[in-house]
Amino acid sequence: MTGIGKSFLGVRVLSGVDLEVQAGEVHAVMGENGAGKSTLMKILAGVHAPDEGTIEIDGRQVSFGHPLEAQRAGVAIIYQEFNLLPERSVAENVFLGREPSRAGLVDRAAMESATRQLLAELGETSFGPRDLVRRLSVAQQQVVEILKALSLDARIVVMDEPTAALAEHEVELLFQLVRRLQERGIAVLYISHRLREVFDLADRVTVLKDGRRVTTVPIAEVTSDDLVRLMVGRDLGTYFPPRASATGEVRLRVTGAGNDKLHGIDLELRAGEIVGVAGLQGSGRSELAKALFGAEPFTSGEMTPCRPRSVREAVAAGIGLVTEDRKAEGLALRQSVRDNALLVARAVGRRRQNGLSELLERVRLTPPRQDQEVRYLSGGNQQKVVLAKWMTVAPTVLLFDEPTRGVDVGAKAAIHDLMRQLAEDGMAIMMISSELPELIGMSDRVVVLREGRVTGTLPAAPTEEAIMRLAAGEVTS
Repeated sequence: MTGIGKSFLGVRVLSGVDLEVQAGEVHAVMGENGAGKSTLMKILAGVHAPDEGTIEIDGRQVSFGHPLEAQRAGVAIIYQEFNLLPERSVAENVFLGREPSRAGLVDRAAMESATRQLLAELGETSFGPRDLVRRLSVAQQQVVEILKALSLDARIVVMDEPTAALAEHEVELLFQLVRRLQERGIAVLYISHRLREVFDLADRVTVLKDGRRVTTVPIAEVTSDDLVRLMVGRDLGTYFPPRASATGEVRLRVTGAGNDKLHGIDLELRAGEIVGVAGLQGSGRSELAKALFGAEPFTSGEMTPCRPRSVREAVAAGIGLVTEDRKAEGLALRQSVRDNALLVARAVGRRRQNGLSELLERVRLTPPRQDQEVRYLSGGNQQKVVLAKWMTVAPTVLLFDEPTRGVDVGAKAAIHDLMRQLAEDGMAIMMISSELPELIGMSDRVVVLREGRVTGTLPAAPTEEAIMRLAAGEVTS
């Protein structure tokens, strides 16, 4: 792609962007939300036509007026939100609109056989061509999207935030699939905000900022600090705010609490501190947050200031929860920023709405328009609206489940700063995260779970090895 330019309604989105990807290469594309990554990929995939510039595939100039034309040229794009029909089988999704036929009828045997062969090529044995998509895990649905790309004989595969919804153990499975694509000579354009993934997987990285290409460089020639500085103009050394210098009174105490998923939980959250919660998938991290919040209540043990039996009781006791899935559980996507920010306040009968503009300014919402529907905001700005929703009722305890999942590094830094400011104002914060660097950089203590039990508590700045040893059940003295 050479000199690509694009404007929407007079607003310049891309200016003279060059991008080159080679056969068998994993090429990362990085930048803050709004940098132009998605627009550039949609131009490659035939969703948008460029205003300026050219595209060449295998040295031949191409022009796409429709995504189908890009597919025929060997370009496949896997969006963060999958394009699958849940009530159809795997095979039906893979060959949707391209079903093989015989005597005027869909040849299901041929379709399932071709899908089975593609599954074998990827080494995927956990599901088959006849399984319904709605019964598959998120990771398995992602495999179906990759199967679609392979069935199209794609030579260029674009992956947009492919690990945003994956558990930690599923990420490595995705990496294995990407490496198999490499072995077949397929070029992979990999969009991600996660620095570790880029260094683990990519051969080269292109950084975009404000619609322009900043640089393209072999991954071996840059550091994490270099990439952060290129994207946001900020050193990695200042990526996390300073830790708490002192903590205050106990805001929440749990003693010997449990339910059908948690057992013998002992936990204290103090004013002014951020307590990280670590654990492998299925360890009970999200279940702990839901129990504290009264969504899946504790059925035994003690909890102060109260042991909530419902969400309403938890909110009344000053406990809030920023859920893992903001779109499904945290926001009303077709409502305005203002209505979303006031969801909790209205639900508990607090009608006072003064100071909302100042609150949205404090969470650094950009742009700070109260009338805009939240579905049109970036992931980072949507998360800021969720934070504003809770700040309107000023909880004393705020639980965060994956607070920066699917947001760019600039928004992450803003959310981290706000979390620390809330702690300094006297709030007690519990933060669940699958990203070990985030846990280590943000937490004043780290509580580790395994199979619904606390296996240990580590002081500030623990090593990744120490966390993983406890997460794997290797309890040390």
